[in-house]
Amino acid sequence: MRIAVLGTGLIGGSVGLAARERVAGVEVSGYDPDPGAARAALERGALDAVAESVADTIAGASACFCCAPVGTLPELVCEALAGAPADCVVTDVGSTKRAIAAASNHERFVPGHPVAGAETAGIEHARADLFEGATWYLTPREHTSGLLYERLHRLVAALGAHPVAIDPDTHDRLLAAVSHLPHVIANVLVARVAGLAAESEGGVPRVGPSFRDATRVAGANPAIWADIYASNAGAIAAEIDAAVDALREVSESLRSGDAEAITAWSDAARADRARVLEAELVGGPGHELRLTVPNRPGIVAQVALALGRAGVNIVDLALAPAADMSSGAMTLWVVGDETAERARELIEELGFPVEVHA
Repeated sequence: MRIAVLGTGLIGGSVGLAARERVAGVEVSGYDPDPGAARAALERGALDAVAESVADTIAGASACFCCAPVGTLPELVCEALAGAPADCVVTDVGSTKRAIAAASNHERFVPGHPVAGAETAGIEHARADLFEGATWYLTPREHTSGLLYERLHRLVAALGAHPVAIDPDTHDRLLAAVSHLPHVIANVLVARVAGLAAESEGGVPRVGPSFRDATRVAGANPAIWADIYASNAGAIAAEIDAAVDALREVSESLRSGDAEAITAWSDAARADRARVLEAELVGGPGHELRLTVPNRPGIVAQVALALGRAGVNIVDLALAPAADMSSGAMTLWVVGDETAERARELIEELGFPVEVHA
């Protein structure tokens, strides 16, 4: 397999390092508009070869990862699709998905987002294990090629991540809450404390671990985050409004001296955090689901998105069309007894016969 990486910073470099370490017989070709970054990626072992252009990079590739700031991704994706081989799946790694999904309806394009970034940037911070255990969102559409989606799903899993199907709108609302809002709050917190320090004769106060933990991502890579804020402004603003409303409720409880309400709020926060973090754990017995589906465009996306919306993670999948191409067999693997049962119910609701095997 030949993989093309367009953009050799933290994410692109980590894709190359992970692929060369984990994917047998892979060849990784890379391009970056900054020739120095591409050379550094080659020296770090993230690439087998550096190309002089996008077209040269994707020649003969089976998969192409577009790794650039959100604002430049639509143009880069369209350029990659125009020059990529007919059987090459093209994906991106942007943390907002509505705008990039609207950039192209090509069956070979599957928008994606590995939830594995860091406040650092650049090839010098790339790691082969960056995606280990991370969620990697994929947003197939009705016209997405099932075979190419299967290839990308397997490749993402081979890099160490957990691929999860999701639609672009849901992705952007979710990321506004779990990623973009925390960055906004971190920026606001550091600005607030810095302002208090400027007003105080004592200067900058000594801060505790709570402040350091809560503000770790403050000011992270402005070149990248300015695009993220702009491309997901509506969803982020809605989450900010909801957070402000919640803070006002806490403020009212504090001003009124309602100790019972404050205690209940704190207890609920502890329980909510445990529930959210436990939802990320993967464990339990594996199950194989075999289903028969009609051979029509969008069928893979339909099944994957139905399961993804219900929180069912597909660990792996395989496709096998019938000899007459009128239908096909789809095999999915999930983890956990309850997850397998939920997947079976959802697939039957779609109208497809399914068998579950432990």
